[in-house]
Amino acid sequence: MIVALTPPSPVHWPDFLVPVGAAAAGVVATVLVYAASLWLYRRVRHPLANPVLVTIAALILLLVAMDVDYRAYETGGGLIGLLLGPAVVALGLPLHLQMAEIIRRRRAILVATLAGATIGILAGVLAAVGLGASRAVALSLTPRSVTTPIAVGIAEQVGGIPPLAATVVIATGVLGAVIGPWVLRRSGIRSRTAFGLAMGASAHGAGTARALEEGAVEGATSGLAIGLMGVATAVLAPLLLAALSWLGLLS
Repeated sequence: MIVALTPPSPVHWPDFLVPVGAAAAGVVATVLVYAASLWLYRRVRHPLANPVLVTIAALILLLVAMDVDYRAYETGGGLIGLLLGPAVVALGLPLHLQMAEIIRRRRAILVATLAGATIGILAGVLAAVGLGASRAVALSLTPRSVTTPIAVGIAEQVGGIPPLAATVVIATGVLGAVIGPWVLRRSGIRSRTAFGLAMGASAHGAGTARALEEGAVEGATSGLAIGLMGVATAVLAPLLLAALSWLGLLS
């Protein structure tokens, strides 16, 4: 008697498990790379070893080396982005603990925020126009000094390109977190409040994470700057852009 041997049928995972597996891989990879980057930063304490900067570079190299499509990674890595909102809300705790100091310096904080928002908008837009960028690209740089969720909303309202705005915001935050403390110290800034405001206003989330390493006052005022810059930029952007168009500087 001849028995026909048939190869076992391949195992087909349920369709819903495929995205779950990809999401888990993205989250695990991001967390592990960030943990390694944080360990490295604590060992060397060099600005270029900033955990956010190293994590971004390492993940890019990892995805390219393993030939992983970014959209596949984003199914999991993007889940971490959902924590951005709760993380910003959590900054309310150090803000509450330093409320007395903030109230005492409220006028200086208000003036600094308005100045920071105005300079942030004009510097980005005028630099883009001066370099020959299109109107849409120039408008995308309008909210470069505010946190990503707010920047995307502002870019949509003023006629910019939201994905480009988000990319510029992330790059600005990482660059500010890396060189911001050095620039402030070289500029002779000694006030803890001024340090925090500058980091939050120029480098938003990444800058605030760096400011928290300096101290509670720096972290609290940096977190405050994120919220105030978002409001100030949303209010001032349409006015400043209208003024630039009226002056013929933004066609």
